[in-house]
Amino acid sequence: MLAPITQGCGAVFMMHHVRPARDDAFQPNRHLEITPDFLRLAIERIRANGYEIIAMDEAVDLLKSGYGSHRYAVLTFDDGYRDNLEIAYPILKELNAPFTVYIATGLIDRTSELWWLALERIIAENDEVVFTRAGETSGIPCRSIQEKNACFNKLVDYLTLELGELDQRTVVRALAEKYRIDMRALADGLVMNWDEVRQLASDPLVSIGAHTHEHFAMARLDKSAARADVNKGLLRLEEELGRRPKHFAYPYGKSHAVSLRDADIIREFGFASSVTTLPGVLQSVNARDPMMLPRVSLNGRFQDPAVVDEYLTGAPFALYRVARWAAAGFGVRSGFSRLFPSTR
Repeated sequence: MLAPITQGCGAVFMMHHVRPARDDAFQPNRHLEITPDFLRLAIERIRANGYEIIAMDEAVDLLKSGYGSHRYAVLTFDDGYRDNLEIAYPILKELNAPFTVYIATGLIDRTSELWWLALERIIAENDEVVFTRAGETSGIPCRSIQEKNACFNKLVDYLTLELGELDQRTVVRALAEKYRIDMRALADGLVMNWDEVRQLASDPLVSIGAHTHEHFAMARLDKSAARADVNKGLLRLEEELGRRPKHFAYPYGKSHAVSLRDADIIREFGFASSVTTLPGVLQSVNARDPMMLPRVSLNGRFQDPAVVDEYLTGAPFALYRVARWAAAGFGVRSGFSRLFPSTR
């Protein structure tokens, strides 16, 4: 019923990991993982709904030219995980589906860390996490699955809302050392190296986009630091791949992690587009400023082809915005947030 009003002209789909399902009871980052079967089903559903899967270059051109006679979808992957090459790429190649991978170059260089995954492992392997906060040392129990989830949420809120980006990494590194989590080995096991990025980039089906160097939340840095992180990521991609990327994805991309100031920074670098993790489909209003494009997250907690159909109507995102406005007015948290969790 709402689709004629809310559907828009296209959609940019966001993914991170594509790999077989894990049976671990504690999976706080599960929303960042989809299975190979679901990826295949999602592409089938996108096309069955009359959407053509196209490259980001073409999508930006179509968005600027206004609503056409057909709708389109773009497939994107964030960070640069090895399963994008080993698992997702063969499926997308077989289905002739172009896609973009946004590379956080610090992860490829191993100078940045998968701190959210390190935190998951620390909590999974311990019954209590002890850390220092504001000069005081305290412990958070994490024996049961319920306690582990509560501990993870509490620490993520502390790291992303109370601490600055540099202090966040200092605390996580200290926790990793204390609980014997090898951050370098974690990245080595999950993230591509430069040879693998080059292998992926050699196929015309694949576009490589920028995703900063250190994977910091830009809005939580001062302007010069934010600009430097973007610039370093660009330089590393040019050095390793021999060409400058045209498209950008904000790390995290949520409202507290990206601002209009950051859109101005990205515009100054001459990018053709930049994407957030703010939920939504592409509509005519996005043509005015392609530096803050919404995306549709293929969420690992909702791997049902019917969900893809619902997302493409645009209705869940319109309802989500209404619910957020209402929640803000009444000072409560919307239940829709479970469908659109914070994305790392």
